[in-house]
Amino acid sequence: MPLSDSAPEPIELAPGSGLFERFFSVAPLVIVGTLDDTGEPNLAPKHLAMPLGWENRFGFVCTPRHRTFGNAIRSGAFTVSFPRLEQLIQISQSATPRTLSGSKPGLRALATFPARHVEGVLVAGAAIFLECELEQVVETSADNGLLIGKVVGAAADPRVVRDPDRDDAEMLRDQPLLAYVAPGRVAEIASTHAFPYPSGFTR
Repeated sequence: MPLSDSAPEPIELAPGSGLFERFFSVAPLVIVGTLDDTGEPNLAPKHLAMPLGWENRFGFVCTPRHRTFGNAIRSGAFTVSFPRLEQLIQISQSATPRTLSGSKPGLRALATFPARHVEGVLVAGAAIFLECELEQVVETSADNGLLIGKVVGAAADPRVVRDPDRDDAEMLRDQPLLAYVAPGRVAEIASTHAFPYPSGFTR
């Protein structure tokens, strides 16, 4: 049934591989940092990433074929940087394939600084920084897993930290969020509206 007289009748979409490429959806775009077994930083863009619950837990989906997955399990830690739109080209370069020698020249495009609470690095110029200790890995399919970390350190550009004396909408206009619009697009979110919570609502 359509939601309104003006809405068309929904069409069936076959569940399975490729389902989420049939329509657009919005997710954060973050850079997950880990350390290779040589101690070299590894940085990888991820969009299947989010806080898990209201406590200090953050998770991201990754395939065991990627070095990020093995690094996080071996070291027991990972970092998360929330980049800005002006860093998009550098973010893209961090996703370039490795050479035959195993190096990843595209990582040089992202300036980093050391994490304080775990072994690893964070992306300079990003808006928000999380440092996580790996707590759990949940197999979501044969080729993917959800890595869940406890946030043991966090920092942010003061301009993106909510202030009771400043309007949220105004802050987001001045400091837009970078979002990944899957599949294959990005957006800057600057125009927002307050959610109309019903009276008496509690989380």
